[in-house]
Amino acid sequence: MFNGLADWWDGVELWLAQAPFPVQFVLVMVVVVPLCLVAAWLLDALFGKVARVFGAARDANDSDRSS
Repeated sequence: MFNGLADWWDGVELWLAQAPFPVQFVLVMVVVVPLCLVAAWLLDALFGKVARVFGAARDANDSDRSS
């Protein structure tokens, strides 16, 4: 199964490398840019949640020290 997937990917890669530049550009704009935007949104949400957790813990420590 893995060999079949690797062979398929090699074919796609060869086709893309041999495609004219305008086709490559359109594929990047249609496929890669949306994937990057989704990845950036997910990472922002994840790191925002982590920052809130650690920020709340730090705020609790700071209020303990001031008492």
